[in-house]
Amino acid sequence: MNSRTKKVAFHTLGCKLNYAETSTISRQFEAAGYEKIDFSQTADLYVINTCSVTENADREFRKIVNKAKRLSPDSKVAVIGCYAQLRPENIVATSKVDVVLGMKEKFNLLQHLDFDSTIETPLIIQDAEIDELHGCTPSYSVGDRTRSFLKIQDGCDYPCTYCTIPLARGKSRSIDPEILVDQAQEIAERGVKEIVLTGVNVGDYRFGSGLTLIDLLKRLDVVEGIDRIRISSIEPNLLTDEIIDFVSKSKSILPHFHIPLQAGSDKILSLMKRRYGVELYKDRIAAVRSVMPDAGIGVDVIVGFPGESEVEFQETYDLIESLDISYLHVFTYSERPNTDAINMSGKVGMRDRKTRNKRLTQLSERKNQSFALRQLNQSKQVLLESSHDGVLTGMTENYLKVHIANPSETLLNSIVAVELTGLQNSKVLASISI
Repeated sequence: MNSRTKKVAFHTLGCKLNYAETSTISRQFEAAGYEKIDFSQTADLYVINTCSVTENADREFRKIVNKAKRLSPDSKVAVIGCYAQLRPENIVATSKVDVVLGMKEKFNLLQHLDFDSTIETPLIIQDAEIDELHGCTPSYSVGDRTRSFLKIQDGCDYPCTYCTIPLARGKSRSIDPEILVDQAQEIAERGVKEIVLTGVNVGDYRFGSGLTLIDLLKRLDVVEGIDRIRISSIEPNLLTDEIIDFVSKSKSILPHFHIPLQAGSDKILSLMKRRYGVELYKDRIAAVRSVMPDAGIGVDVIVGFPGESEVEFQETYDLIESLDISYLHVFTYSERPNTDAINMSGKVGMRDRKTRNKRLTQLSERKNQSFALRQLNQSKQVLLESSHDGVLTGMTENYLKVHIANPSETLLNSIVAVELTGLQNSKVLASISI
């Protein structure tokens, strides 16, 4: 680099895992003397960490590249992440980028930059075959005073027929629990109150001879300075009674589970190659409710998967309606290259996909309101995160967003006891307990 301090900006698409990795890479740049700035500003280098779960993520990536080049036509643009691993040639063919790094090289981005190069063709770093990837680079996010995403695991061994993540991130690999405890302590020293454990398949955490997620949870539960720990998402077949029981008694692991369903029809679950059926899923929800009646329970569901007739969709709708859950994340099935599902018969039209998405989104709103109403007049612990127009907002331990009028902004990034007092236009209102 020349004598002028170079400026770098980052943009992250996709999951919490991507945010943890982007934050780790950004700290490398700051340690190397770069000035980190907002992506809306003029930078020497723009780094885009990509997702490739849906077609929308691909389109969003191209918009972000164009935005960077409008802001600073002479800048360098580096692309990393899942899309860079899966479709590097497509990136180069459709966008003006300088560096494309897949999974093996993304944490080595600094080594691949050449600001003095006059070469006009992009530099593409080809990864090793994805099944040759070994190890798991530790990562965690900083920058948000209230919450940090801590990567505990990467990759996935599950062969879900709609999913490109195993193709992009390889086999399941986990991080040494001692490293994770050290990182949790580093996060605590930064004043962060909440850690979200993230990965591709968090429930599949395993390290060494027999260490599993429950062992990691027990170690993290005693880290001083971290008041709250959330499990980002866990497969129903990996959510054991032991984990549920431990969370119910834990000092810091919060009573909030995000449990992917994807479909409420055994036929569709089989076509998806999911590792459970409807009965097991119902059993897991019941197991949580039996010891944590007020736990937050979120559900992922995909609509419009090949072979999903109106009958199978109605099975999904009826199942979700019957379950005691808090909210849904509804995804419209998107054809992804190199997946088994793309060649399946029984393709669902886009109009039906959108209609089904809308119906489940409306059901989610009703479920969330019903859950919130059940919590009214209860005392909850809230981590206060933001302030706008005299109203503080934050999340309860069971993942309800609450709004508190006119308290002091000095309470930001603190955990306070509140009374949930009512609902107003779907907003949960609360007052600080005296």
